[in-house]
Amino acid sequence: MARAVTLIRSRSLSDVAEYAYAAAAPPDARLIFLAGACPLADDGTVTPVGDYAGQAARAVENLRTALHEAGADLRDLISTRVLVAAGSQADLVAAWEVYRDAVGCHDVPSTLLGVTVLGYSDQLVEIEAVAAVLD
Repeated sequence: MARAVTLIRSRSLSDVAEYAYAAAAPPDARLIFLAGACPLADDGTVTPVGDYAGQAARAVENLRTALHEAGADLRDLISTRVLVAAGSQADLVAAWEVYRDAVGCHDVPSTLLGVTVLGYSDQLVEIEAVAAVLD
């Protein structure tokens, strides 16, 4: 299946970033705007409590489900934002590494952002995303 997303890499910007600096979709692509994927279990509880990597993995799992139900998958992401309620860079990186491993070589433009608090009790990670597909 043809993909709508084209990742754009810059030779003028640092290659240290683990993502493409831009992405584009053709005019006929259908954009999918996803609510922030939270680390919620089926019963609505945040899981696993206190575990940055574990919550990132659960958020990715929930993101995959939402994408699937919209007719897309991780290879259709065009932009993401990984939000981590943490005071240390190491905790941000723990969540980022799980997300980064999940998207693999489809390293879409992304922002890793430390925040003071997220919406659910015990929540440490949330992943916002936009995808683009060709119907």
